[in-house]
Amino acid sequence: MSSLNYEGCNYFRMRLLMSTLSGKSVKISQIRPEDDDPGLTDFEVSFIRLMDKVTNGTKTVITETGTQLVYRPGLLLGGSIEHDCHNSRPIGYYLEMLMCLAPFTKEPLRAVLRGVTCDKDDPSVDLLKLSVFPVLKRFLGTDEGLDLKINRRGAAPDGGGEVVFSCPCRQKLRPIKFTQPGKIKRIRGVAWSVRVSPGFVNRLVDSARGVLNKFLTDIYIYTDHMRGGQAGKSPGFGLTLVAETTEGSFLGAEQVSSAKGSGEEPTVPEDLGKKAALTLLQEIFRGGCVDSTSQGLSCLLMVLGQQDVSKLQIGELTPYSIQFLRHIRDFFQVVFNIKVDKKAVTAAGDGDGDEEEEQELKTGGDKLILTCVGVGYSNVSKAIR
Repeated sequence: MSSLNYEGCNYFRMRLLMSTLSGKSVKISQIRPEDDDPGLTDFEVSFIRLMDKVTNGTKTVITETGTQLVYRPGLLLGGSIEHDCHNSRPIGYYLEMLMCLAPFTKEPLRAVLRGVTCDKDDPSVDLLKLSVFPVLKRFLGTDEGLDLKINRRGAAPDGGGEVVFSCPCRQKLRPIKFTQPGKIKRIRGVAWSVRVSPGFVNRLVDSARGVLNKFLTDIYIYTDHMRGGQAGKSPGFGLTLVAETTEGSFLGAEQVSSAKGSGEEPTVPEDLGKKAALTLLQEIFRGGCVDSTSQGLSCLLMVLGQQDVSKLQIGELTPYSIQFLRHIRDFFQVVFNIKVDKKAVTAAGDGDGDEEEEQELKTGGDKLILTCVGVGYSNVSKAIR
């Protein structure tokens, strides 16, 4: 079995994910050796335990100091699992990787995850459901059995939330050709709050609509104020928005209030709602057929598809997506062909004569066409139908 060596704690879960899918062992050394508390953190150890539950036969060797790890992947098993995510990172940190693994498990995955449902560090469960699920559906060919149910919401830092993620498995994924994002036709969203006044969600909706109504009339934002046992252990609120295009593209953005005890200034609902709307407009400006949250997943599933050409238009690559492409090259020896889409419309600026601003807008508005040939990754546990 071939092995790859890396240093440092960056992109830790990405490396374990690629190792599990490719079957290649990975050795990671120099994990925070100079820190006061060296080695793996609690949330990284929690992620390793989650990978153990999803697979069968995985072996992980960690040194006493925790600064070095050897990961030998087993077979993807799936089935029903339960996992208590560490509260220092939200459920989205773990769920993002599960979404990459779920299509290739032996049995359909049903994962019950408990912890923080929304935080500023990682995508919330709402954003993953609204913007990433449509991408998964394109590769799976159907959304039958694909679901994410929020039983309880849990804000940072104490969590108390619970979600149930279900995903079907497939023998092979479909190649895609998605290069026309279309025009924005409607905006949907979810304004949520826990352990604060019920009026907060209405204030979030009003402030967001105050910005978005200037551009579009078909806007509907659901309000979700949870009480009692469904409200978790900490106060918090947030807003997730997604713009749907005429061609079935979904572009999402979100904002979450400051966590209790974080030392940050208290968040005003009106400010957060407006900021969420502006963040969505920025995501729309970035453009493409998938948003920045879904870039990594889309690239990975293109590579793991059938031995056919897949083509996708995206906006500007995020630093995380760039590293994702580098890891795909390391583990699967696949290099993407990336070209600027000359036909895509770029922003023209506001015409005030500021050449630097005009150039920045034009650069940010560039659309890229990613092309690759799938490796023909096959789920050996699923019979061909």
